[in-house]
Amino acid sequence: MFVVNAEAAVYKDDQWLIIERSLKEDHAGGLLAFVGGKVDSAGESVNILEASVKRELFEEVGVTVKGELQYVRSTMFTLEDGREVINVVFLCELDDCTPFVKSPDEVEALYWLTEEEILDHPKTPIWLAESIKEAEMLRKQKQAIPAAQ
Repeated sequence: MFVVNAEAAVYKDDQWLIIERSLKEDHAGGLLAFVGGKVDSAGESVNILEASVKRELFEEVGVTVKGELQYVRSTMFTLEDGREVINVVFLCELDDCTPFVKSPDEVEALYWLTEEEILDHPKTPIWLAESIKEAEMLRKQKQAIPAAQ
């Protein structure tokens, strides 16, 4: 069995919504991350990964997304207790809403940061650095498509 985790690479203009994980968190407490969490199938049977991303965004930072989520990447890692985690990242934009720390047990702080600021930040773990690079490439491709039409 695997733990399945889904994350939201939320962008606005040239910045990304990044949280500092609460020190109360067992995994990666105090580090920067995308909003996300374990997939919970309660009440969901279709598009469960996307539904989990939307639920986590609302629970942790009080926001909703507009449009469809776009797959960025998936990875696998092992937790300190030996459990294997499949992590899936989705690109998304917010509806007209302002994020705030809604769940202080999970989120210490939130920031809007550029790719460069994230990559240079001392609390950025390698997995976030790798995900932000891929999400940034996808965001730029997505923005170039309307201009080309």
